[in-house]
Amino acid sequence: MTAVPDVDTGVDLREAERFLYREARLADAFALEEWEALWTDDAVYHVPVDPDADPRTHMSIIFDNRGRIATRIQQLQTGRRHSQRPPSRLCRSVTNVEILGQEGNDTIVGSVVQILESRDRGTTWWVGRVTHRLRRVGGVDGELRMAAKTVVLVDSDRSLPTMSFLI
Repeated sequence: MTAVPDVDTGVDLREAERFLYREARLADAFALEEWEALWTDDAVYHVPVDPDADPRTHMSIIFDNRGRIATRIQQLQTGRRHSQRPPSRLCRSVTNVEILGQEGNDTIVGSVVQILESRDRGTTWWVGRVTHRLRRVGGVDGELRMAAKTVVLVDSDRSLPTMSFLI
């Protein structure tokens, strides 16, 4: 990845912020079909234990391709995922959004996310740095989609409670 803040990547900061805020709102509301529609067909969703390790050879909290993302959503929609009965009440805050650079057709966007999850067991804070690879589909005026999302949790190296929602 090349960090080139002065180069026009096709996605400006405000557009990237609007996309990330929309994604957060959809995830919090369990608007799963709309959230799933934000991904490209070749997408990768990754929450590493060790952000420096290769996810193909080391354990990850989540390492999903596009098919696995769809399966995860289908499982949540069935109502039979007992860890989400009743569903978590979520409220996320996205901050510190910045354009980090460009990789091919993808704009690399960094941010910080703070998620408050409320469950019968109590409340849990999930906090981390997020890197999105945003890609415009459908030409220059097309919509943005996520080609990749990596969430590096602050506490990823510690024992974590069950995370059965979309982070």
